[in-house]
Amino acid sequence: MKKCLSLNLAVLILCLFCSLSVSAQLKEDNTTNAILFAKDEVMDITISGNIKELLNDRSENAPFRPQNLMYKNADGSETSVSVTLKTRGHFRKLKQNCVYPPLLIQFIKNEQLQSSIFKNQEKLKLVMPCQGDEYVIREWLVYKLYNLITPLSFRAKLVRVTLNDTKNNKVTPPFYSIILEDEKQVVKRNNLVSINRKMNPNETNAAAFLTMSVFEYMIANTDWSVQYLQNIKLMSTDSVAVPITVPYDFDHSGMVNAPYAKPVEELEMSSVRERRYRGYCIPDLKVFESIIEKFNLLKNDIYKLYTECTLLDAKYIKSTIQYMDEFYSTINTAKAWQKDFAYPCDKNGTGDVVVKGLKEE
Repeated sequence: MKKCLSLNLAVLILCLFCSLSVSAQLKEDNTTNAILFAKDEVMDITISGNIKELLNDRSENAPFRPQNLMYKNADGSETSVSVTLKTRGHFRKLKQNCVYPPLLIQFIKNEQLQSSIFKNQEKLKLVMPCQGDEYVIREWLVYKLYNLITPLSFRAKLVRVTLNDTKNNKVTPPFYSIILEDEKQVVKRNNLVSINRKMNPNETNAAAFLTMSVFEYMIANTDWSVQYLQNIKLMSTDSVAVPITVPYDFDHSGMVNAPYAKPVEELEMSSVRERRYRGYCIPDLKVFESIIEKFNLLKNDIYKLYTECTLLDAKYIKSTIQYMDEFYSTINTAKAWQKDFAYPCDKNGTGDVVVKGLKEE
């Protein structure tokens, strides 16, 4: 009897999560934020100012520095907006790890801004290339992939960036970067609120967490934890409702396979390409069946993201399709997925290891 009640409760939670997802999908088309992320066309932007001073400041409390951001419109015209930028992040901020540090763009409110594509934006993260911009493209596609699974996700815009150092009279060749949707915009278009408290994963929305965990398993990402809010944001319908987990920052995943990515030692993994399910222990594995069904329904769309992307080289597309084939083979073989998703229950394994998050910035 207990088993039936547990299963029925899980199904009910999943239905509520799906209902929330549909509601969010209907809402997002009406937001002013939609225009920036509406199309997949790559946007060309140029950032002008004292670029050397900006990029060399890798200090913990880097200040915002005045710059100008110009982008090209579809008709070939140009629009400029005044901004301030600063370096941000942790691993990717260190010079020994990455060529460019991640940046935070802060928009200056004026008439220029209100007539631009960045209307109503306050701050946006700019994900810069660390060790080659091909990995930026791969990470952008992972964001797109999770967008297919749920609108309760961060949207990402691929841009081509040129840095114009007006003080030193130097201009970089263009490279790919990602403009990441601001958390405030995510909660706004989904009619949610941000939750800023740490908790255990089993205290969050079960269906949302399980869906996210299977997604993280699919892309082979272990660089996250709810307990320390490591690459996880919590959102909910109000301040007291059960929170939904929303992931971000996928550069350490096996799907991206960046040269600097390594699993933490505590997980005892040989490579980031090794898939490891990192949810909590769930004795009744039947709760995964509806989630597996969802991933199966999305299979063609997921594969198309890679097969139809002209920015990827053929070798990477082929290896990624093979990598996804392995995932789908696993989730469609009962013994295989039950073994992998039950791993957190193994007291002799590392399934219950918590990845400690870094200080929030």
